[in-house]
Amino acid sequence: MFVDKAKIYIKGGNGGDGLIAFKREKYVAEGGPAGGDGGKGGDVIFRVDEGLRTLMDFRYQKHFKAPRGEKGKPKNQYGANAEDMIVRVPPGTVIMDDDTGEVLADLTEHGQEVVAARGGKGGRGNVRFATPANPAPYISENGEEGEERWVVLELKVMADVGLVGFPSVGKSTLLSVVSAAKPKIASYHFTTLTPNLGVVQVEEGRSFVMADLPGLIEGAHQGVGLGHEFLRHIERTRIILHVIDMAATEGRDPFDDYLKINEELKLYNMNLENRPQVIAANKMDIPDAEEHLQQFEQKLKEHGIDAPVFKISAATQQGMRELMFHLADQLDQIPVQVKVEEVPETEERKVYRLETKNEGPEFTIRRENDVFIVESEKIETLLKRTPINYYDSALRFSNMLRRMGVDEALRNKGAEDGQTIRIGDFEFEFVEKE
Repeated sequence: MFVDKAKIYIKGGNGGDGLIAFKREKYVAEGGPAGGDGGKGGDVIFRVDEGLRTLMDFRYQKHFKAPRGEKGKPKNQYGANAEDMIVRVPPGTVIMDDDTGEVLADLTEHGQEVVAARGGKGGRGNVRFATPANPAPYISENGEEGEERWVVLELKVMADVGLVGFPSVGKSTLLSVVSAAKPKIASYHFTTLTPNLGVVQVEEGRSFVMADLPGLIEGAHQGVGLGHEFLRHIERTRIILHVIDMAATEGRDPFDDYLKINEELKLYNMNLENRPQVIAANKMDIPDAEEHLQQFEQKLKEHGIDAPVFKISAATQQGMRELMFHLADQLDQIPVQVKVEEVPETEERKVYRLETKNEGPEFTIRRENDVFIVESEKIETLLKRTPINYYDSALRFSNMLRRMGVDEALRNKGAEDGQTIRIGDFEFEFVEKE
């Protein structure tokens, strides 16, 4: 089964917790702190594997969590960093943030990779908090949480030549004749529901990839019919091979078909209007096709369209050799990679976290009955990284809140000694310091 779109959840590994430990060695009196730092959590990395052709694997596995870093060790030994989680994707995969729709990466080449969710930093051990005033601190940090998000993977087929045209004009038959691909062929519309790829061997040492794509109809750029399921794949092709039923077996005008398909391509993506295009006048073995072709070529001249036209019959293989050689010659002159949308490169990878605004306070306080709720991304992160079961760590957290002005703000809101303060999932008792 061909799967070209998937939504998955990814999470970087949490950092390992820092350790509270002290030297306990013979002949070493009153040994100082010796708790090591925790290791970094693993990143979630998408890597291109040219052996893959669909996003089928993501239909069954939708959650990817990288391992967490190792906890700090005694004797000032650091915990090991976790291994990264490598998620393999096929060439042509576009990765988008599900919440914002932002394109995170456009992966086209084998081995290309991008970090989509970074692992958290390891927490510091108590050796890091030793001071002259407190040479043996019971203070450490928990590991930082890894980044998490839902992403949408969208596959745009990597092909050199893409076949476009109305349903039932003979695209699948053409691909089956010139390659070893075995697409489904039938005499009804939308026989082809998913892209089929075939390798065309022109001669020894010369070949290219051709894609048979689902047929277009009017309104496809708005998602009508197979709409976007088709159009996303044509973006990658270096040449557009426009297959036209020149015998007009379904009563449509061949030139009108040509104009409508090109209009749909243009409305979907303006860049496609300038993509090199070749016209395959198919079904030339059927009566009246020659007359229709003369009218078609006349209208091309009248509209100033200078696209090469090849007379073929996919059923009898008439003209196929000449068409394939022409495509191969054209491909030799076109850059290998057609860039449709540029993903801006940055020197540093982005960290997708809720940003703390520079304007206004770093926290807000609201009251629910007798409970005062402190809301702040920064404070909640600080709390998660603080092992508050140790007195020194809890005292450090309390002092940091005081320096941020949280205590004063609570008093201004009416908080009194003994009342409940809630920060995230934790509740504390407000104590007036004398």
